[in-house]
Amino acid sequence: MARAALAIDGRVGMSAIAPRRPARRFWPQAILFLACAILVNAVFGDRGLTESMRARRQYAAAQQELAKLKRENTALRERMRRLRSDPAAIEAIARGELGLLRQGEVLVVVKDER
Repeated sequence: MARAALAIDGRVGMSAIAPRRPARRFWPQAILFLACAILVNAVFGDRGLTESMRARRQYAAAQQELAKLKRENTALRERMRRLRSDPAAIEAIARGELGLLRQGEVLVVVKDER
């Protein structure tokens, strides 16, 4: 018997002895690899989860800085309003920063000798 054995499906050859691997095995592996690549990109890519979390932290920090600057701006506006209309505030600045005295006052400087 020089011929190869007849396979169950009618083909002649060695397929009856050693079955071939199914050709469909490539696609599940390719899909799994593609899914893993997409997942890694979604987590670590330019617009991924880690970048999104970093951007949210920066946004929160910028909001806090903005709130601080708004409070400071409000305080400066109030100081400006007082300096324009409140004589006591003007006098406090004149005495503290400029070293001015009222008429009739005497400046006494005390030095600490050691």
